[in-house]
Amino acid sequence: MSDIHSEKILILDFGSQYTQLIARRVRECHVYSELHPFDMGLDEIKAFKPQGIILSGGPKSVYEEGAPEIAEELFELGIPVLGICYGMQLMSCHFGGRVVASGKREYGHAELLAQGQPGPLFDGFFTDGKTSVWMSHGDHVETLPQGFDVVAATANAPVCAIQNVERKLYGVQFHPEVNHTQNGEKLLDTFVHEICGCQGHWTPEQIVADAVERIKQQVGTDQVILGLSGGVDSSVAAALIHRAIGDQLHCVFVDNGLLRLNEGDQVMATFAENMGVKVLRVDAQQRFYTALAGETDPEKKRKIIGNLFVDIFEEESKKITDAKWLAQGTIYPDVIESAGAKTGKAHNIKSHHNVGGLPDYMTLKLLEPLRELFKDEVRVIGEELGLPHAMVWRHPFPGPGLGVRILGEVKEEYCEILRRADAIYIEELYKSGHYHKISQAFAVFLPVKSVGVMGDGRTYEYVVALRAVETKDFMTAGWYPMPYEDLARISNRIINEVKGINRVTYDISSKPPATIEWE
Repeated sequence: MSDIHSEKILILDFGSQYTQLIARRVRECHVYSELHPFDMGLDEIKAFKPQGIILSGGPKSVYEEGAPEIAEELFELGIPVLGICYGMQLMSCHFGGRVVASGKREYGHAELLAQGQPGPLFDGFFTDGKTSVWMSHGDHVETLPQGFDVVAATANAPVCAIQNVERKLYGVQFHPEVNHTQNGEKLLDTFVHEICGCQGHWTPEQIVADAVERIKQQVGTDQVILGLSGGVDSSVAAALIHRAIGDQLHCVFVDNGLLRLNEGDQVMATFAENMGVKVLRVDAQQRFYTALAGETDPEKKRKIIGNLFVDIFEEESKKITDAKWLAQGTIYPDVIESAGAKTGKAHNIKSHHNVGGLPDYMTLKLLEPLRELFKDEVRVIGEELGLPHAMVWRHPFPGPGLGVRILGEVKEEYCEILRRADAIYIEELYKSGHYHKISQAFAVFLPVKSVGVMGDGRTYEYVVALRAVETKDFMTAGWYPMPYEDLARISNRIINEVKGINRVTYDISSKPPATIEWE
């Protein structure tokens, strides 16, 4: 088995909203990548032993006082470097180039024109001497840095891509990591494989094999407890740990009454019945409904749900007296955002609905087998482990569940209504082929009543709103243009089949200014 970490690309983060996307694109080239703050020390960089370094974009201007800088000797290490946007401008300044504010800022699509002879990084990047790229900058390189050649330009930026082939130093003003840049993935793939010489050991099969071996070494013969929520992360973590240590894993599934229709039974069927995983199901629905009674503030509802889950989980875990490890489905974005919050260097665009934690006084050791993986990688690993496709690829579901999809106070009656409406909505999205075109879809319960007519009678019942969005990164999102005939069919079914609903609306708000979830 190849060492999946033997090849590494280091990404230094200057605060771009696209930085995580760079890391994901490198991983898609089957090479491991890590994000670190821009001021990572030279000794740390050397100890990391990267095959290549990528400098991300960022919101600052390089000529501003206090603008982010890097270790001066980084370019002298003999390691290939690719500077993107701010990263290219920083590289240019280091080698004597000049960066100035642009007369016209470039945001969005731009036509990139090849200049001179494209070097090895740009082989096959242009079509008939041009291509379409995605820009996001207000500065540009005015004077070419010493030892570099211009590779491309746009109408507004005369120096849009540069190279020093001999030293393997490259810079691009555009963003190859976003889908809007034509052949952007090819450029990154060329950098990783051709310029940096990586072979590509970061594959699903090898990730699973490596994780299983590491879990065995960490845990030995100890017992492990895992809080199973039914979500993708905890489900994949459970399947992975079970493959490694079998019956040494004990899962606690807290049914809080805030799950989707039949979700508790599905979790038990998948893990306990089909996979033979030890799962303790705790029926805590009434405890959660009682704790949430009368509370309407979204943040307070989240805390009530999170704290009560911890209390119940702790009660149940004490019954497994010989457990030494607590397993969690922590993934790489959680690690990055946690580090960013501590250092203040990350420019976070979105907050998570499922961030939680356990009390410091718990003595169990932490086992986090997914902490190196992005969400899309977790899904692929889930399929590699044999989890059902529908479970692994379903839309995100917030940690507090229906608690933040019922506006205002959470009641058992509201949960039952919303569960059934949401199930009809999702069923119809699958039937019509829309589900996998949509990034996230769900129903929201509105605690207001409206007048309606059913048969010969007047009704006064509740309203549900349907939400569906398209997004690549969940930092921004556009509402999904659902065909009218599909909306009509969904609305008709919900009103006819869900007692208590007489009106259905469709949310056509984008993020920003709205958020994806309503609370």
